[in-house]
Amino acid sequence: MNGWQIALLVILIVMLVAIVVLYFLGKKAQKRKEEQDAQLAASAQTISMLIIDKKRMRLKDAGLPQAVIDQTPKLMRRSKLPIVKAKVGPKVMSLIADEAIFAEIPVKKEVKATVSGLYITGVKGLRGPIEKPQKMGFRAKLQAKYNKLNSEAQAEKASKKK
Repeated sequence: MNGWQIALLVILIVMLVAIVVLYFLGKKAQKRKEEQDAQLAASAQTISMLIIDKKRMRLKDAGLPQAVIDQTPKLMRRSKLPIVKAKVGPKVMSLIADEAIFAEIPVKKEVKATVSGLYITGVKGLRGPIEKPQKMGFRAKLQAKYNKLNSEAQAEKASKKK
């Protein structure tokens, strides 16, 4: 065997070992996630709240209690989380929203939210259904921007002709 074949064989073996390790780590992480979801579901309660604001913010800038910040892993402290400021009863609170429902949460509206501690796991409209935002792809966004600019340019031309 020449040098290239040996190098390719070694790379193939290393990649195969990495795939097997990632498979087992993924299964372990999935079991852990299922256990956490079961705990969240067990302690969940439905609360009506008025959504004041929603943003993606760093944990330390979100206004969460210091105990929450201390319990989070150091790598998570730097990442941005979906934070929702809501009025629950007479109290204004900062809550962490689930990534899957963050886009659905309406601002300046009253909702019934399923909350587990400081974590919002579900949202329903209090006075009717919640409008789900339409997801636009990259091409659709460019097309909409083009149409807007084109209509503005035509309106400008028409006003100059008069």
